[in-house]
Amino acid sequence: MTRVVVIGAAGRMGRHLVAGIAKSQDLKLVGATEMAGSPFLGHDAGTVAGVEYCGVAISSELAPLLAGADALIDFSTGPVIENASKAVSLNCAVVIGTTALGDKGRDALEALAQKGGRIVFASNMSVGVNLLFHISAEVARVLGEDYDIEIVEMHHNQKKDSPSGTAVSLAESVAAARGLSYKDAVRHGREGIVGARTKNEIGMHAVRGGDVVGDHTVIFATGGERVELTHKASSRDTFAKGALRAVRFLKSAAPGLYNMQDVLGLPGCGQKKPLG
Repeated sequence: MTRVVVIGAAGRMGRHLVAGIAKSQDLKLVGATEMAGSPFLGHDAGTVAGVEYCGVAISSELAPLLAGADALIDFSTGPVIENASKAVSLNCAVVIGTTALGDKGRDALEALAQKGGRIVFASNMSVGVNLLFHISAEVARVLGEDYDIEIVEMHHNQKKDSPSGTAVSLAESVAAARGLSYKDAVRHGREGIVGARTKNEIGMHAVRGGDVVGDHTVIFATGGERVELTHKASSRDTFAKGALRAVRFLKSAAPGLYNMQDVLGLPGCGQKKPLG
């Protein structure tokens, strides 16, 4: 039985994670946290998630919970690196689904992996989305520079970051497949007299509205035809299922920094950094 702590257990993703753990046969919730001042502190995590009472009270203190845990799941916007560092120091595996960590955040996770941490970090935990990363790169390679690439993402009106971490990962995948630099190739929307589209640019467009969980489309267009690859998430359950799959992967993984493509065993598209 793998013992799991969930950060942000009363949040939208946290509730799905707690419910998923409760329904599993091989995972057990042993800790749940929320920010200081949360009205859910002291409440049972299972009850808050809409499942059976589980006997785990939501706490604002993470450190005491990690001592009895095998894995930590963090989708929060809090001190993600600090949380991961605490977990790694106690030989606890870490699954991070937080977006917008940036290069500094990735570098910090790599440093923790160098210290023996077992970490899965992904902008999107959905199995379908990670297959989309793989397929999009393959299509970009096969179609080549004759096809223009545009990426369109849509999310709910409460999403704070733009573009989504998933859209960034998609752009990174297709840019690498075409031998392009993400930083130099990506164009975030277009306004005014911008001139004709160049061959080596990747359009990035963010749409916000309603309660959309997450839609992503990669468009490959050329004279006479276009290919569109689309993934639509209708429930956060898909992200929770992927995160729990990552927990199971880390149970037997060597120390290192992994992504979801590594978890799924997709050839040639992972960015695994195993150590030892």
